[in-house]
Amino acid sequence: MNEKIIKFVQGNEACVEAALYAGLNFFAGYPITPSTEIAETLSARLPQTGGKFVQMEDEIASMCAIIGASLTGNKVMTATSGPGFSLMQEALGYAVMAEIPCVIVNVQRGGPSTGNPTHVSQGDVNQARWGTHGDHAIITLTASNHQDVFSITVDAFNMAETYRTPVILLFDEVIGHMRERLVMPEKGELPLVERLKTSVKRGVDYHPYLPREDGRLPMSDFGGIHRYNVTGLFHDMWGFPSSDPAIVHGLLRHLADKIMNNENSIARYKEYFLEDARTILISYGSSARSALHVVKNRRARGESLGLLELQTLWPFPADIVREKCEDAKCVIVVEMNMGQVLQQVKAAVDNPEKVFLANRIDGVLINPTDIRNIMRLIQGKGV
Repeated sequence: MNEKIIKFVQGNEACVEAALYAGLNFFAGYPITPSTEIAETLSARLPQTGGKFVQMEDEIASMCAIIGASLTGNKVMTATSGPGFSLMQEALGYAVMAEIPCVIVNVQRGGPSTGNPTHVSQGDVNQARWGTHGDHAIITLTASNHQDVFSITVDAFNMAETYRTPVILLFDEVIGHMRERLVMPEKGELPLVERLKTSVKRGVDYHPYLPREDGRLPMSDFGGIHRYNVTGLFHDMWGFPSSDPAIVHGLLRHLADKIMNNENSIARYKEYFLEDARTILISYGSSARSALHVVKNRRARGESLGLLELQTLWPFPADIVREKCEDAKCVIVVEMNMGQVLQQVKAAVDNPEKVFLANRIDGVLINPTDIRNIMRLIQGKGV
């Protein structure tokens, strides 16, 4: 039996390793703290495996480049942080409308605007969901440690191919820059979803937007044996623009339903000590590391605490949150923003008055002492 390869890496490097494992062969990006190491590492690694790396002039061009590369049959990714993610939004909407598989990594920093370039934040949760205009659905994943960064990055590529959609990886500066142990999975250990290609032969009418019975859309490499239209406008099954109300309604429902109807399949989460927990912490990303420390410490003292760590942020796993928190006396959302996931949790549970916020918004990692101090304030209110 071969021994496992163990690496000591940054979270950004773990993301790179996973992307290459998943079959990434085209990256376009523009350097921006705190995601720059992703681009730097791929600039060296991709050419070694026959892939292509392109440094673009800005984040708008980066998003457009990976859209074009995906249409020609490649697995693609770009990486950025808050200001660059803002610039990508129009092209992100295009990828949603044209159903183009791609992965976008946002290693969050403080904002708005240039904000706090080298400090941690989790302020882009709602932007990931609603940054691009119009009714749409989106998949957004995250992780709190490097082993999970690896697996969730592979999941992102698999979901992009399965649902023909952009998938956002929403990490944060602490996860991106800290170093820890990564055990490299062997080839074939993690399942990979490859591009679903059409079986329609050359010269036969190809419908690029005609779903199969299972809802998946087979693709034909653009520039290959089929000619077809791609547009950001509402379009028919041939890809040509249409304002027919029935077609517009049907397409918009398809774009939303293919994701929203698969919430349970998309949902990723981890739970700790929820069986008897009277107080449940809900967290994600680097905040979940501090939350888990508090839970383990307090349980050692006999207190009934548990943690629900979310790895899927969108579509928000409301049913899972409701079920796990059903018997809790108190729910505390731990995050580094002004309560973006808090609002989703309150909307999900039966008793929103039992949901409270433990947060920091100053560019400093929320630590166990911060959480414990806020818990004391909550307990002081008689909760």
